[in-house]
Amino acid sequence: MKLYITENGAKGANTVVPDDMILTKTMPTSAGSKMLEGYQGLFDAEVITRLTNAGYEIGGKVNVGEFSIDLLGESSYFGACTDENGVLTSAAAEVLKTGDIKAVVAMDVNGMPRRAAALSGMVYIKPTYGTVSRYGTIPVACSGETVGVMARNTADCREILAAMAGHDDKDGTSLSEEQCAAVKTAGAPIKKVAVLQSLVNAADADTQARITAVCDALKAQGVEICTVDDDVCKAASPAWNVLLSAELCNNVSRYDGIKFGYRTPNYTNIDELYTNSRTEAFGLLLKTAILYGSDALSTENYMNVYDKALRIRRVICEAFAALFAQYDALLLPACSKTAYKTEEVGTYTAVEEALFTAPASISGLPVVAAGGVQLMGKAFSDDSLLTLAALYE
Repeated sequence: MKLYITENGAKGANTVVPDDMILTKTMPTSAGSKMLEGYQGLFDAEVITRLTNAGYEIGGKVNVGEFSIDLLGESSYFGACTDENGVLTSAAAEVLKTGDIKAVVAMDVNGMPRRAAALSGMVYIKPTYGTVSRYGTIPVACSGETVGVMARNTADCREILAAMAGHDDKDGTSLSEEQCAAVKTAGAPIKKVAVLQSLVNAADADTQARITAVCDALKAQGVEICTVDDDVCKAASPAWNVLLSAELCNNVSRYDGIKFGYRTPNYTNIDELYTNSRTEAFGLLLKTAILYGSDALSTENYMNVYDKALRIRRVICEAFAALFAQYDALLLPACSKTAYKTEEVGTYTAVEEALFTAPASISGLPVVAAGGVQLMGKAFSDDSLLTLAALYE
């Protein structure tokens, strides 16, 4: 079990640790893959620069699953993180449990940090898309991935997010400074929460019990709890899997064994160099996503698969807009179980578990994972979600 890919000795209440998807010029960045093992970035990611300028010390790099698309980091080239009972955990959550650092800055590509926080008793916020710069991060699914914060409590999440959020000219998806500032200012209190029953029904009894416990805690604080059965949310998972795979296959095409990254010693021509380098360096889940994404973008399938996924994204965003016209926030599970043993997790378990994390990924809406569940809000309601989560964390 490898928690840190690189350690620099920095510890303390002012130390923030990035995960292995975020570039640092003083430490290698491998994205949990053999392909980038030992790769040294030439500059710091924008979030690293902002944290340093705010007075935080940057700790080592924590382990992630290969390109952060798996369930809980089990596909990492450097090994999965498990506890003494063989239950999967995440490196970010484990280093936070030690109390030696303040927070982990983690890339949310396919919901992995949210699952990790929900299963380990930590808090994670995936901010509104475009409010935190992605410049200097390893690109995977650019239309939905977001840099977020994992910490032991909502107060630390709020503090680190405030230091990172802001417009960045180097990021073409970055929102205006005025919009970014909205996630750092106190929002309207959340008074009415809707439980997405269709997703709750897809989880096990223990997870449903967590949802009930959170509902009871919120009711005790005067929050109105309602139930909605919106099956449109279920369409987010297949659509997001298409978009993620399509964007991923384009983004990882740069890893060809020529310019940087792993190069196979077993080749006699250029075709063998490309094929063998990628075959030897990529894991099974990543290879599957590449092949699926390539097929989705093919001439035969572009309109029926990729374009359809884009249209479903629009329908889902419209459905959420209608929900947020009636409710202040949505409550849903972060995953289907409260623990995953290594023998229970297959190569494609993360694809199935995207049922619970894809709605926020495909829509770009903010989510706070705390108390074993997710709270999802409308755009720029990040601070309000943290305030609500603080009622039961």
